[in-house]
Amino acid sequence: MIVLGKTHTVEFAMGGWGTNQHLGTPWNPWDLEAHRTPGGSSSGTGVAVAAGFAPWGIGTDTGGSVRLPASWCGLSGLKTTIGRVSTYGILPLAPSLDTPGPMARSVEDAALLYGIMQAPDPLDHRTLSAPPPADVLGGLRRGVRGLRLARMPAAEREGCAPEVLAAYDAAVDQLSRLGAEIVDLDLPCRFADATLMTGRIIGSEAYQLVGDLVDNPALPIDDAVRPRIQLGRGISARDYLAAIAERDALKQRFLASLEGIDALLTPSTQTPAIRVESVDQTTTPAHFTRLVNLLELCALSIPDGFTATGLPLSLQIICRPYDEATALRIGWAYQQATDWHERHPSGLTS
Repeated sequence: MIVLGKTHTVEFAMGGWGTNQHLGTPWNPWDLEAHRTPGGSSSGTGVAVAAGFAPWGIGTDTGGSVRLPASWCGLSGLKTTIGRVSTYGILPLAPSLDTPGPMARSVEDAALLYGIMQAPDPLDHRTLSAPPPADVLGGLRRGVRGLRLARMPAAEREGCAPEVLAAYDAAVDQLSRLGAEIVDLDLPCRFADATLMTGRIIGSEAYQLVGDLVDNPALPIDDAVRPRIQLGRGISARDYLAAIAERDALKQRFLASLEGIDALLTPSTQTPAIRVESVDQTTTPAHFTRLVNLLELCALSIPDGFTATGLPLSLQIICRPYDEATALRIGWAYQQATDWHERHPSGLTS
């Protein structure tokens, strides 16, 4: 590949809004008048692909850092399973959660890049114990007829913007018309609880890696990032290990709840991109995304509509570990029936 350049990210990849105090927050190209959140932490990659500077890019996803930029920048972004793509050479944030993944305009482009990326790597032992790479492109065009797709529980709709829910419902209906069976299910935990649990693990592991840096007041650490990582300072080894054990038990219960179901459908984000000056840096937009990292699942985010003011909206397709091929298959079928992914930011072409 030809590397076109380095894009901005959130410092240490620690943040979902996509902001960067020192180098500047990449400008979401879907609103050229107001500076809106690009999504993070792979913010610059999302903006570059959405604006047509590059046909595709690679991000890292620890709690949503591929899917959040994909959601707010109108892209297709794949969160891979731990061990499916090597993390060797990537600056770690939380090694038990970090996953690289492709970002592109279409699912097919994302699948092409993912097919190149997935492979065993002797320099990353987790790739050696992962199941053999699947033939992603071979099953991409099989459609969704006969698949059982679960809608998110009704209680999880709380907190979502009306336009987000309208686009989500329309996407679920579209997949039903394409032949998928839409079912309901009970999940063993709320997304909000998984978000908090993931935050404890990220904080613990990140503080172990860069605690000396964020604790040094002389260093120019982003004012929003420093306290996020310093949360790990107050988490004991006992609490961290308890969180890991709780995660492993929850993973088994969650997979049991998905028995007979091919994918769980949710919005990628609760709102469209917001103005940067409105961001509350003590919060995270990763409400629907962190659970996927916590439970070592895979997920694909794809455009499923636009707001009345022209901001992208997004559908998240969550699948079992190492089942990226099914997520991409569902996303490809949806994009054959819709044209949301073919639209470009006003005033920009690619």
